[in-house]
Amino acid sequence: MAQKRKSGTRIEPTFDGGDAAFLDLRPSPRDRVSGSVPARRKRKAPEPETLDDEEEIAPKASSARRKAGRGPRKDRSGPRRKRQSFLGWLIRRTVYWGFVLSIWGAVAVVGILGYYAAHLPPTSEWHVPDRPPNVKIVAANGELLANRGDTGGEAVRLEQLPPYLPQAVIAIEDRRFYSHFGLDPIGLARAMAVNLSSGQLVQGGSTLTQQLAKNLFLEPDRTLGRKMQELVLALWLEATYSKDEILEMYLNRVYLGAGAYGVDAAARRYFGKSARMVTLAEAATLAGLLKAPSRYAPTRNPKLASDRAQVVLAAMRDAGFIEPSAAKTAMNEPAVVVSIQNSSSANYVADWVMDMLPQYVGAIDADIVVDTTIDGSMQEAAEMALRGNLAAQGDTLGVRQGAVVVLDTAGAVKALVGGADYGQSQFNRAVAAKRQPGSAFKPFVFLTALEAGMTPDTVRRDEPFTVKGWSPQNYTKKFYGDVTLTNALAMSLNTVAARLMSELGPKAVIKTARRMGISSPMATNLSLSLGTSEVTPLELTAAFVPFSNGGYGVVPHVIDRIRTAEGRTLYARQGDGPGKVVGPTQLAQMNHMLAQTLVTGTGKKAVLFDKRPAAGKTGTSQEFRDGWFIGYTANLTAAVWLGNDDNSPTKKATGGSLPADIWRETMEAAHLGLPVAPLPGVAEQMILEAGPAISDDAPLPPAEVGSGNQLVPPQENAPGPLDLIGRIFGN
Repeated sequence: MAQKRKSGTRIEPTFDGGDAAFLDLRPSPRDRVSGSVPARRKRKAPEPETLDDEEEIAPKASSARRKAGRGPRKDRSGPRRKRQSFLGWLIRRTVYWGFVLSIWGAVAVVGILGYYAAHLPPTSEWHVPDRPPNVKIVAANGELLANRGDTGGEAVRLEQLPPYLPQAVIAIEDRRFYSHFGLDPIGLARAMAVNLSSGQLVQGGSTLTQQLAKNLFLEPDRTLGRKMQELVLALWLEATYSKDEILEMYLNRVYLGAGAYGVDAAARRYFGKSARMVTLAEAATLAGLLKAPSRYAPTRNPKLASDRAQVVLAAMRDAGFIEPSAAKTAMNEPAVVVSIQNSSSANYVADWVMDMLPQYVGAIDADIVVDTTIDGSMQEAAEMALRGNLAAQGDTLGVRQGAVVVLDTAGAVKALVGGADYGQSQFNRAVAAKRQPGSAFKPFVFLTALEAGMTPDTVRRDEPFTVKGWSPQNYTKKFYGDVTLTNALAMSLNTVAARLMSELGPKAVIKTARRMGISSPMATNLSLSLGTSEVTPLELTAAFVPFSNGGYGVVPHVIDRIRTAEGRTLYARQGDGPGKVVGPTQLAQMNHMLAQTLVTGTGKKAVLFDKRPAAGKTGTSQEFRDGWFIGYTANLTAAVWLGNDDNSPTKKATGGSLPADIWRETMEAAHLGLPVAPLPGVAEQMILEAGPAISDDAPLPPAEVGSGNQLVPPQENAPGPLDLIGRIFGN
């Protein structure tokens, strides 16, 4: 310790043992960096000099006491603060890493999309493929007959549809369609959750845009690569087209079952109407098909289709598209399928038109409209007459099929029915079936005879006739002696027709038939006179038209005009036909002779109810395989054929029986509202009042084609002309 200073004298410090203890220069614990005091040493804190110093030291002392396990008071808020601090840290870390992961996830998605997009063609080549063209086939008055093409319906604009049709699709397939960018993350997440919870694929997360991209550009395989390409293309569609354009493309291209692509095709297929005209219940049914077109098709599973439609209606109600009352009404009045649309005979016409179309316009690369010559009411009348009579008598007569053709005097097809039921068989017998015409071919033989100088009153003897071992016989297996050509044609006597053919020569008859309109091959033998060479109903009908129009040949036609959907004409029919093919004298004679078939001959069942002048000819082929009636008025010519596709014999169905009934019903309906007119070259009174060679009241048997080469012994004491009636009907 320093010595006391004496006055005026300086005292120097010393470092001897006695003072060394007082001057301790070693570092204390307070001088260390940590500033902490070991617990084992007690050190009195310095007295605070100010209040500020006390405030700074107190927390430290308190902290030291807590660390030492001592203190005057326990702090109960510590654990809560720790928990709050931890939760805050956890939230901050979650947000941070979530943000980081989302960025990297986005980068990964973009990378994956870029990888698969690289396998697509360059974007400069991307374009929406044209919709397959539709061919709209309409009747002469503009009414729709059928649609043809890959889609089966027209392309309709969004504004042409009732608003609830697109709303039904959006409600059940993609409710956020107008708000997403081609990919719906919410819908995708929901679908994933549902699928994971159910353990199977229950819902899909594809948007309408993705579905359209798949339908337009991609194959239907289920791979990750295709799904990624679908998403790339969906984003491109969203960037290129408006929402309404995308929805319109989707509605016009989506497959809805039964071969129908687009809502218009489906509406016509299931309900027999345009999509422009569907009801709310029908719209819900169409939208319900999107989930599984084959499973929910109303033609296949009506109950499933109805249940699915109710789900759609409920979705529309929940989405606010319709009022609950409207949904309830639609549920109580479900859609009704129109099955006749699929079996309508107009489909035969449509198929025929499509077969001929390339000859007129070549390749079809846009929607077109084909105006036909078909009269809708005549078409329906012919179809109902054929179906009704086959249903009533077909089984009894062993007949399962038939065909009807109606032409006007210019050769325009006004009605064409190619079979009993298009839904059961699409084979068009009216234009494609070649059958033996039987006695319906005889008018060409008799016309050749008239042109060779004979008259209706020329007499030929009905008796056994044999040429090179062939001996035709009549249907009744009887012979009637001398008969006029008029009576021979009305009675359809085979021996007289064969004798005329022998006199004239087969080539002369073939020449006449060709001139009239028969184009099928014809055999140059005498049996041709009995109609053994096959023809189609259409060509045989056309060959009879010159008798009705004054002797002018015609080319049968059904296409009148072809135009684009915008109205530009691609084809318009011109020309009249081959010109005059029958002279006026022979025309008048033939019309008088053929009129007797209905008045006194084998076609009496074909007489029209209003006594309208008409003429025609029956025909029955060997063993009753084919039954025909071809007849005409001054307005129309029609042919009816009945038979079986396998060429099996009928149960003696002749041309004068069921075919004549069908012809009469068809022609009576077709002539409603048309004025009565005489046949060309023949006065009306001559047809109705001419005295028949055989009494009208006599039950004349339908004499038709015989059984072939059977030899018939000559009949002794053959009757003369005056004894003919008594010998036929005397017993």
